[in-house]
Amino acid sequence: MRSHAERAGERLTGGPATAGPRCRRQWNALLREPGTALGLFLVVTLLTAGLLAPWIPLADPTEINLPERLLSPSLEHPLGTDHLGRDTLSRIIHGTRTTLLAAAATLLLSMTIAVTVGMLSGYYGGWPDTALMGVVDLLLAFPSLILALAVAGALGPGLLNVLLAVGAVWWVGHARIIRGITLGERQMGYVTAARAAGAGDLRIILRHIAPNILGQIVVLASLDVGWIILGVAGLSFLGLGAQPPTPEWGAMLNDARPHLQTAPHLLLLPGAAIFVAVLGFNLVGDGLRDLLDPRLRRLGD
Repeated sequence: MRSHAERAGERLTGGPATAGPRCRRQWNALLREPGTALGLFLVVTLLTAGLLAPWIPLADPTEINLPERLLSPSLEHPLGTDHLGRDTLSRIIHGTRTTLLAAAATLLLSMTIAVTVGMLSGYYGGWPDTALMGVVDLLLAFPSLILALAVAGALGPGLLNVLLAVGAVWWVGHARIIRGITLGERQMGYVTAARAAGAGDLRIILRHIAPNILGQIVVLASLDVGWIILGVAGLSFLGLGAQPPTPEWGAMLNDARPHLQTAPHLLLLPGAAIFVAVLGFNLVGDGLRDLLDPRLRRLGD
């Protein structure tokens, strides 16, 4: 048996009978959009390369071969070699795995904090809202990347520390947005119906409000992946992220700086990989925004 809140939610959203076909039509329309199709192609390609990196027949990305250092692209090394003779193509593909895993872990951490803080603040209001938003306002007073740099510097070099640093500061803006969304949802009829049916606060938050704002949370998360990739790569470029010999795009950029004039491809290739990844996720994020939350699209326009 469905609860009163679920039936009320169906009346507000058009019911489950029409939601599926409507979403399929919207999804098919999005796939016909060149930007979304390109973004999906780039993201799927990167994810496939990252997942299959250990099984792709490439040279060891950490193997040093000084006699073959700074080679130009050739059949044996399609993208050349770096200053230690390591195969650049192998390092970029394995760096895809490192970068995407780092971005996914950071996004999971930051969105978990943002959803928890935003929903609790928006649902309860009062002094919890004042206290939590006071912390958010304090953190928003500092640029996110500078604050992440300070936290990563305090924790010390290492990819895990960078993930913790970026995830610990990247959530604040999303927490405020999710709070505003939750404030609007708690006034809806399905929440009133759930309270009248005797549901507790935790059940209302998890079973009723959370599913109704999930689409908007997914939109926020998808639009943030590109920024997180840039943040992680930037801190690695400064020497705070992945440490040698781990292949990572930001660290590869740092290693290539002294060889800009003699081997510019060492700088251009990881930079191009970062550009492609950010472009792909941004295009997919725009498509998901159109699919899951047309209101955000209208606001953006």
